[in-house]
Amino acid sequence: MATRRLVEVYLDLMSQPCRAVHILLNCNKIPHTVRSVALRKGEQRTPDFTKLNPMQKVPVMEDNGLVLTESDAIMKYLATKYDIPEHWYPRQPERRARVDEYTAWHHTNTRPHAAKVFILEVLLPAQTGSHVDEVRVNRALSQLQDTLDKLESMFLRRQPFLCGDDITLADLLAVCELMQPIGGGRDVLQQRPKLQHWRSRVQSAVGDSFDKAHAVLYAVRDRRKAKL
Repeated sequence: MATRRLVEVYLDLMSQPCRAVHILLNCNKIPHTVRSVALRKGEQRTPDFTKLNPMQKVPVMEDNGLVLTESDAIMKYLATKYDIPEHWYPRQPERRARVDEYTAWHHTNTRPHAAKVFILEVLLPAQTGSHVDEVRVNRALSQLQDTLDKLESMFLRRQPFLCGDDITLADLLAVCELMQPIGGGRDVLQQRPKLQHWRSRVQSAVGDSFDKAHAVLYAVRDRRKAKL
């Protein structure tokens, strides 16, 4: 009988969706192997990686011949395939639909709006040597505020997590995006106590998997702070 290979995931932990996948795997102790792909070095454009994912993006998961290239699909597959608590991606149709509702909204709201702040404050200045464009940053922050308003009013409401009483994949995807501006020393939830408390609940629910996934981001923040 052939030995089953471990799940392999190709990750760069500066990537928000990669961190969400990393946290899900580690806090649920799903046996896996991490293959690091350094985006800053262009490793996603190598022939071998391009063969695996022609889109040249991370994360990528390979499980016994199945290759998935989108974080949403990867996380839902892992939650369905492996023996982890049901609350991550509930089987009950109404509760599952709530998770699907958020993840569909996430990709055109939380993800681009939080990422844009980090790109403008950290990535573009690092790549071009230019100063931070404060006008563009303020515009991006204004767009993000609208997204944060909807996170509070549409999803979180009066419940502890985005989709109900228990943590789900939705919370991981959201929190990893909202952590990204920390790399530039900016906490976008600083004036948002409701969302701060939600973030703390997510951290408590996943334990040290949270800080392990974010260690690279914290290091970027600390290096920038040391230069100031």
